[in-house]
Amino acid sequence: PGWDCHGLPIEWMIEEKYRKAGKNKDEVPIVEFRRECREFAAHWIDVQREQFKRLGVLGDWDNPYTTMAFDAEAQIVREFLKFVMNGGLYRGSKPVMWSVVERTALAEAEVEYHDHVSNTIWVKFPIRSISGDPATDQLKDAFIVIWTTTPWTMPGNRAIAYSEKISYGLYEVAATGEKLVIADPLAAQVERDAGITEWRRLADIPIATLAQTVCDHPLHDAGYSHAVPLLPGDFVTDETGTGFVHIAPGHGTDDFELGMRHGIEPAFTIDEDSVYLDTVPLFAGKRVLKPNGKRGDADEAVMAALRAAGRLLANGKLEHQYPCSWRSKAPLIFRNTPQWFVSMETNDLRDKALAAIDEVQWVPGRGRARIRGMIENRPDWVLSRQRAWGVPLTCFVHRKSGELLRDAQVNERIATAITEEGCDAWFTRDAASFLGDAYDADDYEMVSDILDVWFDSGSTHAFVLENRPDLHSPADLYLEGSDQHRGWFHSSLLESCGTRGHAPYKAVLTHGFVLADDGRKMSKSLGNAILPQKVIEQSGAEILRLMTASIDYVDDMRISQELIKTSTDAYRKLRNTMRFLLGNLSDVTADTPLNYHDMPELERWVLHRLHSLDRVVREAYHDYDFNRAFNALFNFCTVDLSAFYFDIRKDALYCDAATAPRRRATRAVLDELFSCLTAWFAPVLSFTMEEVWLTRFPGETESVHL
Repeated sequence: PGWDCHGLPIEWMIEEKYRKAGKNKDEVPIVEFRRECREFAAHWIDVQREQFKRLGVLGDWDNPYTTMAFDAEAQIVREFLKFVMNGGLYRGSKPVMWSVVERTALAEAEVEYHDHVSNTIWVKFPIRSISGDPATDQLKDAFIVIWTTTPWTMPGNRAIAYSEKISYGLYEVAATGEKLVIADPLAAQVERDAGITEWRRLADIPIATLAQTVCDHPLHDAGYSHAVPLLPGDFVTDETGTGFVHIAPGHGTDDFELGMRHGIEPAFTIDEDSVYLDTVPLFAGKRVLKPNGKRGDADEAVMAALRAAGRLLANGKLEHQYPCSWRSKAPLIFRNTPQWFVSMETNDLRDKALAAIDEVQWVPGRGRARIRGMIENRPDWVLSRQRAWGVPLTCFVHRKSGELLRDAQVNERIATAITEEGCDAWFTRDAASFLGDAYDADDYEMVSDILDVWFDSGSTHAFVLENRPDLHSPADLYLEGSDQHRGWFHSSLLESCGTRGHAPYKAVLTHGFVLADDGRKMSKSLGNAILPQKVIEQSGAEILRLMTASIDYVDDMRISQELIKTSTDAYRKLRNTMRFLLGNLSDVTADTPLNYHDMPELERWVLHRLHSLDRVVREAYHDYDFNRAFNALFNFCTVDLSAFYFDIRKDALYCDAATAPRRRATRAVLDELFSCLTAWFAPVLSFTMEEVWLTRFPGETESVHL
């Protein structure tokens, strides 16, 4: 077993403690802050270890791995430095998911989607020219209309995207005489949503015309005098909006990539607190989000400016799924920032990962397509975080050239120091102690960012499997929740393929999640949470284990008091089966074996059923199909045994003479049933089978699990 110890959740808890005490995190020395994070993590490792043991989870609990152990941190650093040395790491400027509350970039795996109400605007972009010439009579004084749910991104607008697969038309608004270019399939929706009472379609607008069209920014006269070209974008649809997408390269992945293809650089408009920079006309100092994640004044300021300029066609509200931080739950923004990335194309990382996927067994099989789609479409991996608790990006950048230092001896000095002192060494030592005599420390900048925690967990194969003599790599199996296709399974695949050329696992198993009875995520605030500790206190851990084994773990499970009761009833029936066996085997000792062919037909039938069941159970366990194994065993115990065989043979057990052939045959079968059932049920009902085994063999030191 092991624990990921670094990252935002723990930092957040320590910061919360500071806030309650009136302390400012930025005023606390970083080493002191990191020490408190380490102590917090160590405490919860001990708590969770006991909880897992109470659940009956088998593991080397006295010797777990932790990502904050010095030797683990050193190996994570070595793995990171491999990307430095092979050219896979680079510093770039790209829009990333940014948490204003936590003041850091977030990876895809750290993002959740929640219902959120956004401001929506329909904005008119005046057509400036077509193919460098003034607009034709038909489009003279016409507007391209865009729709967006992020008004605050308008200062960063640099282009407009259209689709080459959608038909567009020129529409004239009856009340104002304005001419608007809209996608034909969306015209009726725009008319309704924008509150246009009447308009008429004047003409078709060919795609070739759009391709040559350039607009003015809607705030052209207020400092936004740059040209706004129309560009084809394959992400533009006719499902919602106007058929045109406003492009702000600094505030979206599609926007950025489209801009790069056409040589349009992203604009830097907001800082880490989501405040417009002083260089932004009209809106300097306005805030997109407040420090607590609530909406700031930027949206309203932008809408007011557009309205004053006569460029706001309409505005509204939209409730939709919006990206939020998995920790603070606050909305995120796309923000163009300098970050460190691992390239998916350098060293053919994407192709290697895709090839490795086909070499892995995925349980269930649909996991293969899920992770393949993610790898095929994912952007470069953002490794840097602007945090304090974690493994630092232990690299040096030349101050003048901006080049990364690639030196194996420097790397080894860094790793050795971290093995001895932990990652605090990066913050307490000076650059010269790592650089040695070969370099002038004044020429180099120590990178202060923290590694993405998914790189930590993605490196577990390196510091666990490869460093322990009793283990081997690649792992036989990785297993976790289905969300880890974009988390642990994903980062482990990329890290291993980037450094070793193959996956770190032979098989991957994913399971669903336990939900409330109403299908929603369990939450104390909603009052629908059923805590496992409570179930254990009231019914025992075996009920949770039985309940989990009796359902198809591939899908989410809805837990309820009724399901707990049903599982408890099933457990009692199985316990009665084992009690019957114990009661009739209490004085059984070594006896002359009975010949199978001399047994009564009923006993031979039971043994035949055992033989058939053995194949079913073994195959099911081998295929990780615990549901099939458990249900086959449960039906055998309750139907074939309790309701049939036991009932028929009670007379033989209680009335026949001790040496009667029928009684001896019955007890021989019961003895075989005991051996088989305790072994078959042991992986699921671990505590009960151990209790049953030791009840019959109290003097034995061996466990049923050995």
